Parts: sequence; C-alpha cells; structure tokens
Amino acid sequence: MGKKRLPPLDPLIAFEAAARLLSFTRAGEELHLSQAAISQQIRSLEDSLQVKLFTRSHRAVQLTNEGREYQHTVTAILKQLAGATMDIQNVEFTPQLVIGSDQSFASQWLSPRIQSLRQQLPEVALRLIASDDYDESLSVEVQVAVMHGDGNWPGFHALKLFDEEVFPVCSPDYDQSGAADDWAGWLLQAQLIDLADSHWNWINWRLWLSGHDIDEPLGNRNLQINSYPLVIEAACAGHGVALGWRYLVDDLIDQGRLLRPLNVSMKTEFGYYLLCRDNLQQDEIVNRFRNWLLRQFGASDIAQ
Repeated sequence: MGKKRLPPLDPLIAFEAAARLLSFTRAGEELHLSQAAISQQIRSLEDSLQVKLFTRSHRAVQLTNEGREYQHTVTAILKQLAGATMDIQNVEFTPQLVIGSDQSFASQWLSPRIQSLRQQLPEVALRLIASDDYDESLSVEVQVAVMHGDGNWPGFHALKLFDEEVFPVCSPDYDQSGAADDWAGWLLQAQLIDLADSHWNWINWRLWLSGHDIDEPLGNRNLQINSYPLVIEAACAGHGVALGWRYLVDDLIDQGRLLRPLNVSMKTEFGYYLLCRDNLQQDEIVNRFRNWLLRQFGASDIAQ
C-alpha cells in the first residue's frame, strides 16, 4: 500500500475521539490537547481525504454519513493496533520456547501432550513449528527440536530419544483373515497405504518388505499419501494397512483405533532425536523442556 494513501496517525486518533464523544472539547480533554488543536487535526484530515466528516454548529458537532462510515473502520483499526501493541509488549517480557518438529511427531505424539508440557512450563509461551521442511522446522528462531534422522545436525547437540522401530498397523475393522497363517502372503495382497515422502530416510513398504527378504510384487500398493498423519488417519478409517512407527502410533493402539495384525517389526539405524542449539544447552527453560521430554520416554533427568 502506497504511503500517499495512508492518513497521518495523530489526526485519526483525534477523529476517533471526537466521533465517539461528538465533542471537540471533550476529545481534547481525553487526549490532553486543546479544543483548537483537535479542530485543526480534524480539518487537516478532511483536507487530506477531501471529504467532510463533521457538520459543525455553534453548540455541537455531528458526523456526516461519510464520517459515520469512516468512524467504524478507524475505530476497528485503532483497536486492533492497540491490541497488537499490547501483545507484542507482553511477548517481550514473557519467557518463550520455540519448538521445531516434523509433522509426524508433532501430530501423533506431541500434540496430545501439550497440556502436560504447559503444566511443566506454566509461565512460558510455547510456539510449535511443525514442518517436514527442515528450513522451517529448524529455522533460526527454533530453540529445540525433535526430529527423525541419524543424529547429525550441524549447530545442534543431538540426544537420541528412541530408536526407529516400524511395523504394520490397521484398523480393527480391516479384514485380517489369513494374517496369522501366512503374514507375508497376507501383506502382499492387502491394501497397503504408502507414505510418498521426499525424505530419503523414511521407510516405505518396498523397503520394509525387502528388509524381511520379501521381494515379490505387491498386489495393492495403489494408495499413496505424502503426509504421515494422513496415512495413519487412512489406516484408522479402515482403508488399508500402514506402516506404524513405535511411539507415534502407540496412543492409537492403546485407544483401540489401530492394532498390530502381525508381531513383526523392523529396526533401523535411525531414530528420533532431541536437538538443542549448541549455544542454548545451559538455558534453564530448554533444560526443563528436555527433562520433561526425557521423562516421557522413561529416561532420567539430565543435570542442569
């Protein structure tokens, strides 16, 4: 928006007060200005807009139709500006923790535990940046992060939370007949829900099956989704069999929305790591978050 189209702020404040009070004198008292100063600012605003905002008489002022319409917009904008100003001032004095994460961990594990985290850090404003794009989830504002990978993130201290273990999951309503007798044959004919993700280190069905020496063609690998949370939602809805990551799907299994039709899993060299920026390892809030997170996975606190 060009600067020429925006009126000066002081005349807008004078206009809002005069329009609300329908008095230049009372507006001046409220703003600690003289009646003449208010009148001059209103006149300046009218000249700038080339619109008459008030009708003036000896005893009173009244809004014109244009003035009344303009009042609604100006009042709303000034209220928003005042609210935004208070918000940003409060943020400056409120301790904050910016947490990065991939979509999978944020949706499947962290989100259900936000209330527990808030109880651990009641005075801290939490901000979660959940993205499968490392440029976002590990952006410069992120203080700590929980990410899937091999533990190598330059500029961050990495602490493994849990190893990667992957296994088939499906809805209790999905047809599992034959799974107990011939699990490999059952999987080859099952409707498989595949994660079509750009991250090279996420396992798909072909890799999982090859890890169990199964290299036969897949019968129904025709449902691909590029979001792991949506893959799991599709499995919960009974659309097929998905790969479940330990901890990420444990809550859904406990709730009965998913089950493990096979007692077969695959472990890899990857895992989920807590990342802390090198220069924040001794930060008190970061340490409290780290210790809360470790306790969730049964580990002991790290000394602060």
